[in-house]
Amino acid sequence: MSAPGAREPIERATAAPVRAGLGRWVPGLLRQKAFRGYWTGQAISLFGDQLSSIAIPLVAVIAVHADAAQMGFLSAASWLPNWFFALHAGVWADRRAHRRRVMIAADLGRAALIATIPLAYALHSLTLAHLYAVAFGAGTLAVLFDVCDSPLFTALVPASRYVEGNALTGGNRAMSQVAGPSIGGILVQALSAPLALLGDALSFVGSALFLSRINPVEPPAEHKAHGQLSEGGRFIARSPVIRAALGATATVNLFTFMISALFVLYATTILHLSPGLLGAVLGAGAVGGLLGAGCAGSIVKRIGLGRTFLLGCVAFPAPMLLIPAAHGPTPLVIGFLLVAEFGSGVGVMWLDVAVGSILAAGVPDRLRSRVFGAYRTVNYGARPLGSVAGGALAGAVGVRPTLWIAVAGALTSFLWLLPSPVPRLRDLSTSEQSTPSGQPLVSE
Repeated sequence: MSAPGAREPIERATAAPVRAGLGRWVPGLLRQKAFRGYWTGQAISLFGDQLSSIAIPLVAVIAVHADAAQMGFLSAASWLPNWFFALHAGVWADRRAHRRRVMIAADLGRAALIATIPLAYALHSLTLAHLYAVAFGAGTLAVLFDVCDSPLFTALVPASRYVEGNALTGGNRAMSQVAGPSIGGILVQALSAPLALLGDALSFVGSALFLSRINPVEPPAEHKAHGQLSEGGRFIARSPVIRAALGATATVNLFTFMISALFVLYATTILHLSPGLLGAVLGAGAVGGLLGAGCAGSIVKRIGLGRTFLLGCVAFPAPMLLIPAAHGPTPLVIGFLLVAEFGSGVGVMWLDVAVGSILAAGVPDRLRSRVFGAYRTVNYGARPLGSVAGGALAGAVGVRPTLWIAVAGALTSFLWLLPSPVPRLRDLSTSEQSTPSGQPLVSE
């Protein structure tokens, strides 16, 4: 359980009467200073991530001439730390009383690593090995940051507002995706891809600054000496809801990362899109994400939390069928990709908001980082497998056939949920259904 008093001030702040004027349009959680600082720091960091999501692959393709297999390995490098460190990082984080400070240090470390790319480029010493090393190092710090983020989120957000909080953070991600890729594509054309990465380095500094300005009451440190490394995995194995959620999200991650590892190469060398057009396509997809995050709460109220999750597992990958189908004149190709990115953006937000709320409600505070570390080991660990598999398969059968295979595989993710209790989950209120720890999860 959280420390006494951790959430009560937030409840009072968000329940207070709303002032007239623009304040009435501001979501309740954003009127709470601590959550607003957390949310703003996240927005800045995610915007920078979107710059790097287009700049680093373009650096690999344009500056160091990476092929399909090398692009797969580059994408995998940032996710491999989940295999090696996520379990141990979760145990370590649960033993820390000040996880926010760890997140600040991780932000500053990532800023320094990303900044080495434009520096090496300016010194004419940039290599593919350097990009691999930066991707792996930044991925390692991301693991540490994220296992600490879940306890911080639940310290800032009362349990009754988890869906709202996840919708706001999901919308945050979508808003960054609206502007990030488009501006990233323009910066790449104007400055070169390596120099555009300076924006990502600065974003981590901004995130650290906003985190340093909040000081919520975090869950207490766990000092148990034995069995901690496997405790998160055992919790997931005993929970039919979280076990099914992990199967679904890991499957969709495996196959969609086959697509993402090849998308820049496919768009630039096969469809012949310029960096500016590529950025516009990715930015348009983020508009769908913004819409999906905005309506996720309403969807949950209408059809239930579990069915929203199930719907997202289908609505996220289904529009990607248009990606390998894209061919013909450039306007037609762009139209296919815009619809694919927009539709997937809507679906992934429904999925993310639903599963994020389920995990926030279903995991006790004392196990939160360990469960998240175990979950992340499998869920995010599937991403480098998908990236490497996508690159290898593309080298064997071609890029377009690989994209068809990947989309078909991603569409199977919902099958994990059908025999589980997930489709019957309605909301996050207390009910007879409980997690293995005895803590209430969701009502049916």
